[in-house]
Amino acid sequence: MASSRAVPNLTFRQLRGQRSPGEFAALVRRAAREIGEQVACDARYIGRVEAGEIRCPNYAYERVFLHMFPGLTLADLGFSARESVRGRAARCGTNDTSDTSDTSDTSDTSNNSTYSNEESDVLRRAFMTSGTVTVAAASLGLGALPGALPGTEALSAGVPRQRVGESEVSAVEEAVRQIRLLDDRHGADGLYKRAALPLRTAYELLDAGATARGSTAGRLAAGAGELAISVGWLAHDSGRFEDARSHYAEALATARVVGDPALEAHAFCNTSFLARDAGRHREAVRAAQAGQRAAGHVPSARLLALLGLREAGGWAGLGDRVGCEQALARAHALFDRGPSDADPEWMSFFGEPELEALEAQCWSALGEWARAARHAHRATVLQDPHFTRNLALYRAQLAADLARAGAPAEAAAAGEQVLDLLDEVQSSRIRAMLADTARTLTPRRSAAGVAGFLDRHAAAARHAGAGAGAGAR
Repeated sequence: MASSRAVPNLTFRQLRGQRSPGEFAALVRRAAREIGEQVACDARYIGRVEAGEIRCPNYAYERVFLHMFPGLTLADLGFSARESVRGRAARCGTNDTSDTSDTSDTSDTSNNSTYSNEESDVLRRAFMTSGTVTVAAASLGLGALPGALPGTEALSAGVPRQRVGESEVSAVEEAVRQIRLLDDRHGADGLYKRAALPLRTAYELLDAGATARGSTAGRLAAGAGELAISVGWLAHDSGRFEDARSHYAEALATARVVGDPALEAHAFCNTSFLARDAGRHREAVRAAQAGQRAAGHVPSARLLALLGLREAGGWAGLGDRVGCEQALARAHALFDRGPSDADPEWMSFFGEPELEALEAQCWSALGEWARAARHAHRATVLQDPHFTRNLALYRAQLAADLARAGAPAEAAAAGEQVLDLLDEVQSSRIRAMLADTARTLTPRRSAAGVAGFLDRHAAAARHAGAGAGAGAR
């Protein structure tokens, strides 16, 4: 619900000119792709900015807007200074959450308690809006630490059977965006348990909104399904494979019940990725192929390209070089068609760096380490440094490939770069890759830089283990 104190942003409205909000949103998404940024901009977001509900954009939107209007500042675009917005509700003693300024960018801090507090605040703000969501979020104790959920006894009563409308649907969609943003910055480990709470709320809302009709019903189902996939990915990236499998299956079931091919393709895409990581390579191939059949109803070449890469990864895991090369060729041809406004918003991460990284994984699985290292290196060079988690992942892939390609000094240097990012990135997957590289390099300890990397990695592993043990007590 919009704040009664919102002041329309007339400056931003003038910049839109004669374009419709939807047309302008498409320009924003296109500008984001130009700089490797990811934003989920639509006509509703533009409307909220112009209405003054968003007084300062999050950091991702800030970079995009300043790219679109070079030479202008946020103030020139009609926005308030970030320091005047951050924490305003807490100081004023109000529950106004219409302002969605970004409080989640903690890339300049290594303090994990600060990160956890800000992470909880983002998830809380995403859901504490109005009506049904407020009641549901309160009953879940949204934002509380796992194991300390106040008021959970209210959950048994379910979400009140009131009408589910625009604010509730928007809250679900915003939660998906915020979770993805936090994952991009920090990885999954610290986020998974908290993100599971809004997922339960979303499906309670889906039940409560069973009588909803038209676009509201479709958006709510799609939002709940996308949230299930996002939470599934957090489980996947933090090593909870069975949890991830369950969440992806939940999203797939939702997609099929409501007849949403885009959601179905997304669910199959992640299922294929999970199956490959779990060593179920034939399942990875079949899931990717099923995703491609669903994606045939979505006019997005990039979606088909990503699914082709998932299929290639499955073939590589099976040791089928021919099948892998054929899938890679199809994926490259589709990718080269370029992005379009029909690309699903969750695919904003899929640019050339990810293409290179996924191909590197294929050659690694086939044992062609030097070739894999070339692609992994290209992924690290192309990746926007703002996406800390992906940069750490690509560098971890590079270190692993270099270690097996007989380049221990270069592998150690890449490993050191990953260690530099581990204060910001919490990902069991990345840590496992780095540990595997350390084991590979141990016999080459005398090579330049290797001893330093191994000692530093061992110290980091001890520190991480001590932290996990403290958290378990």
